[in-house]
Amino acid sequence: MPKLVRSFLGKIFSADDLQKQLELPLNRASRVVFTNGCFDVLHKGHVTYLQEARNLGDGLIVGLNSDESIRRLKGPQRPLNSLQDRLEVIASLESVDWVTWFEEDTPLELIHRFRPQILAKGGDWKVDQIVGASEVLSWGGAVQSIPFVEGRSTTALIAKAKSR
Repeated sequence: MPKLVRSFLGKIFSADDLQKQLELPLNRASRVVFTNGCFDVLHKGHVTYLQEARNLGDGLIVGLNSDESIRRLKGPQRPLNSLQDRLEVIASLESVDWVTWFEEDTPLELIHRFRPQILAKGGDWKVDQIVGASEVLSWGGAVQSIPFVEGRSTTALIAKAKSR
């Protein structure tokens, strides 16, 4: 039986390794977009959002909340999928160029490290509420709130599964 080749694993980096990767001239896209989230149960809303974020620039970094970070934000029943599983699922998407993770409640440290030209978040966030917005704007970058796909959310999917 042939060995399964998962080339998308090459998109997953620790924050330190990704910072080094982005410093390489051949790997630094001219307009890097950064977004973050839990991405616990991947759905149409997520993939649409990530494609829209990628369309804003030349390369997309996705920062994932660690399992413990999600528990602090969403409660002890979450995440449903482990960080390693979520990293691999997100890395497998064509729209995503680099994937990393953070232990904190917000990705502010990663935003400072990577200095993206564009910061994107989902439509439930107003620009002035997006963590890192003032920093990205201060170095001449842009901040974009991307509209949600109506009716698509992990919370709604979990509620629907529980009701059945």
